[in-house]
Amino acid sequence: MSNKTNYSYIGMAFIILVFGIIFIPRIVDRIKNGDISRSDRMSQGQDNNFEDNSQIAFLEINGEAKKVPSFSFTDQNGNTISNKDYEGKVYVVEFFFTTCPTICPKMNKNLVDIQNAFKGNKDFGIASFSINPEHDTMEVLKDYASQYGITNPNWHLMTGEKADIYELANKGFNLYTAEAEEVEGGFEHSGNFALIDKNGFIRSRILNGNPLIYYNGIISEAEKVDEDGQEEQISMLKEDIKKLLNE
Repeated sequence: MSNKTNYSYIGMAFIILVFGIIFIPRIVDRIKNGDISRSDRMSQGQDNNFEDNSQIAFLEINGEAKKVPSFSFTDQNGNTISNKDYEGKVYVVEFFFTTCPTICPKMNKNLVDIQNAFKGNKDFGIASFSINPEHDTMEVLKDYASQYGITNPNWHLMTGEKADIYELANKGFNLYTAEAEEVEGGFEHSGNFALIDKNGFIRSRILNGNPLIYYNGIISEAEKVDEDGQEEQISMLKEDIKKLLNE
């Protein structure tokens, strides 16, 4: 064997040795830190670009996972919609009213953004409950849906008995809702969204060891932060919807 050949083998061995010293420890560290998953995301039906591994917890009340209570209301198309219509679907819940001059337009623009992110996914839906059902009739809700570009067949804007809707909001979801003549628009309500899994349980991610519980529905992804410095949670909600769809 010529000296030239020997030098070639020695050179290749040196390169391999350097690669092992520099890169293998880095790869091991990435695996330990969760940057590289040992499981095949494709086999789980997950998006290959989806890197977030945070836990989606159950909301527990008195040690029991909280489930969406039974409900039955009329939607913008005149159909009777109940919690059973959402079984097998991941969905987002909001309480709003069509004449809201403050946060509702922001909330529903963000929900349209979420709707479009999951366009064509038959297992994703949205449930919007009007807290002013005396005004928000089926016809009003249908016009509102048209104005906002609501196209998902599983997005139901619902109206019904006010007492039932308020009980669902305040007791069923613990999302504050009330009539308030002194405030602009005449109603007060939470600007948060609830996330529900395919089995009807309220879910939320864990942040700093604690459940987020609900997602801020007012600040858009484009805004990033509001005037008080609070960060948007719409991108987080999209990630968590994707996770629950793949459960």
